[in-house]
Amino acid sequence: MSHNTINYAHRGASGTSPENTMAAFKRAVELGATGIETDVQMSRDGMLVLIHDESLKRTTGSEGMVGTTDYADLSQLDAGAWFGPEFAGERIPLLEELLELGKQHSLTINIELKNGIVRYPGMEEAVIAAVEAHGMEKQVILSSFNHYSMVHCKQLAPNIQTGLLYMEGLYRPWDYAISAAADALHPYYPAAMPEWIAEAKRQGVICNPFTVNDPDVMRQLIKAGAAGIITDYPDRLAALLAEEGA
Repeated sequence: MSHNTINYAHRGASGTSPENTMAAFKRAVELGATGIETDVQMSRDGMLVLIHDESLKRTTGSEGMVGTTDYADLSQLDAGAWFGPEFAGERIPLLEELLELGKQHSLTINIELKNGIVRYPGMEEAVIAAVEAHGMEKQVILSSFNHYSMVHCKQLAPNIQTGLLYMEGLYRPWDYAISAAADALHPYYPAAMPEWIAEAKRQGVICNPFTVNDPDVMRQLIKAGAAGIITDYPDRLAALLAEEGA
């Protein structure tokens, strides 16, 4: 049934709140999200922090890089003021904080490992340990543009789902997913053709396209059988899913 489509809030409700903050994650729940997509990186001292860019500049105004800054310093940065004065004082959250929220609200958490540019040795092990410590193995899907990392995660924790992020129109992408032991394809939505979403599903590979903000595109993807849709506006998707389920 279409209303089982998971409504993933992209970096939280990032259309209306500062991305990857607890404010955005909590707002996503209020707006009807059933999943949250986020980005994880590591501080210099090995803490798992939720932030998209490798650089701190865009969302905190600070010079420097996530991976060369200790968590004590990262935790002092303002990750909300850039979006609007009412969000001043929002912090860069730890993965553990989002896992707590996910557990509380029975959310599916899509954790994107940002290890394509900066490698972050040991990040796969650390993320999996955090997921297991919260008993969230069944509520988490790991994803990355670094597909070697996803193969590594699957070897470490076969019971945690993995998804392969990509931009282009791959040929028979389900074959590729199966070769990497991945559970899911996470394509940029223009590459997600309805007929191959259906074919992937027949081959046992689910599809969670990103980042879909247009209700018409959402409708097409729901109809095509996307398992989840990643959006900046979970309220738009929640309204459509309610309509479809009616």
